[in-house]
Amino acid sequence: MLDIKHLKAIEALHKQGSLVKAAESLNMTQSALSHQIKLLEQQLESELFKRKTHPLQFTPAGRLLLEGARSILPSMQQLERQFLALKQGETGRLWIGIDCHTCFEWLLPLLRPYQEKWPSVDLDIVPSFQASPLHKLQQQKVDFVITSDPEKIESIDYTALFSYELVTVLPANSALLAKAFLVPEDFAQQTLITYPVPQSKLDIFKQFLQPAQIEPKELGYSELTIMMLQRVEAGRGICVLPKWLLENQADFQHLPYRSLGEEGLWSKLYAATPQAITHQSYIQDLIQLIANEMKL
Repeated sequence: MLDIKHLKAIEALHKQGSLVKAAESLNMTQSALSHQIKLLEQQLESELFKRKTHPLQFTPAGRLLLEGARSILPSMQQLERQFLALKQGETGRLWIGIDCHTCFEWLLPLLRPYQEKWPSVDLDIVPSFQASPLHKLQQQKVDFVITSDPEKIESIDYTALFSYELVTVLPANSALLAKAFLVPEDFAQQTLITYPVPQSKLDIFKQFLQPAQIEPKELGYSELTIMMLQRVEAGRGICVLPKWLLENQADFQHLPYRSLGEEGLWSKLYAATPQAITHQSYIQDLIQLIANEMKL
């Protein structure tokens, strides 16, 4: 039966023009290559080239095999390179799942230099607002999840990325500006504008308001950070955002803000990855890039 070694042999014969040179290029002895070809000719019941000709003259059967080698070998070589690169962590699929709105603000600018460094990585972002990104990770629908809610799941690794402070953004004329920091009770008479996601995903509720059994007077919702800030600017409520995000909104840096609690309300983001690929270089490089760029 035909084997990849036969295709390589016939290609080497065509390129080198003689058994001696072909054997050298294949790191074989002339006798070993000659024996391999004779066995192949016996299996195919066809002569592949005319002996004692210079350069070698292929028979119709030999030319047919050479055409097959030219067609198949490049694909095989490419596949071998891809497997080697995958083994060495140079290529792979990296579909990212995100369950926080503000992650897009800092992640997207980082992906361009990352993609330039890892052009062989199939990179994409998979929105996960309607389904648990960690559930998608289990189903292998994504490969890398950015989350603030690590769950103990078999075969999933969590790597801390960075911590950040959440602050309350206030209208310029808010009475709350008289306070050095806010406490849960300060929200009881306020309209709190948030992203339209479950309260279980928002630290302002699960870490600050709910433990104190406090609810805002009203809730408002907006998909876009810029619209939340515009509504605060217009005096229609307050919102809670990462401090780094507010400081990077040039059009709204005039809006005042206050910490949540005397020591502030802090959150931490993690990278969740399947244990089978956590060690891959392209995974570790993205983790390190995020950690370095987002040191706050």
